[in-house]
Amino acid sequence: MSRPVPSATAALRVLRYLSLRTAPVPAGRIALDLGLPRSTTYHLLHAMAAEAFVVHYPDDQLWGVGVAAWEVGQGFTRQEPLTRLARVPIARLVDTTGVSAHLAVLHGADVVYLIEERATGRARLVTDVGVRLPAHLTATGRAILAGLPPAQVRALYPSAASFVQRTGLGPGSLTELRAVLAGTRRRGYAEEDSEVTEGFSSIAVGLRSPSNLAAVALTWRAPLDRDPEQVLAALRQTAATIEVRLR
Repeated sequence: MSRPVPSATAALRVLRYLSLRTAPVPAGRIALDLGLPRSTTYHLLHAMAAEAFVVHYPDDQLWGVGVAAWEVGQGFTRQEPLTRLARVPIARLVDTTGVSAHLAVLHGADVVYLIEERATGRARLVTDVGVRLPAHLTATGRAILAGLPPAQVRALYPSAASFVQRTGLGPGSLTELRAVLAGTRRRGYAEEDSEVTEGFSSIAVGLRSPSNLAAVALTWRAPLDRDPEQVLAALRQTAATIEVRLR
């Protein structure tokens, strides 16, 4: 019979616990709920953060799941319910609009792409399956961030160093990001233009599901050679279809 490894078991329990939370939680709450000594919990969290399995939000002293947890489970994500239920509607969206589409989820201050459907004859995008990009620059990320509580957005962007750029465009401070997110909420969809890749534009709609911080987007090389209103309507319909499937 194999001998248990207490520290490994405790780390896996912490990871499972965080994965079931809808928002980051303080270390004391983790220790209390799992029945672990506080000192042990802190040691585990810092060790797991060093490997990106958890992420620390220092301003609020909260802990959440890190992107490495997604990377380890990447083989499963292809059959995970969100991916499986969204794949056909997104493929139909591409057929309807003739524009490339993708699905992304929020992990820390990044988005990770789970589905990528490229329209026939369209240019290849940087948003392939498994790619991570800064959430504040992408339409998918903005669609998700716009639905988060202000305190959680602030925790994701604790300093000016959090606002990395790719093309020299995009919000460079929390104030600028808040203005972008306010515009997203007013419109009911997110947009970006040349902030991820120069010459490419995107629009995105968040999925209203308590268990999935996700969004669906369309990306094209500007200018768009389709009716923008019809494209946006198709995107919204696809998001609504995926939401119904998730329920």
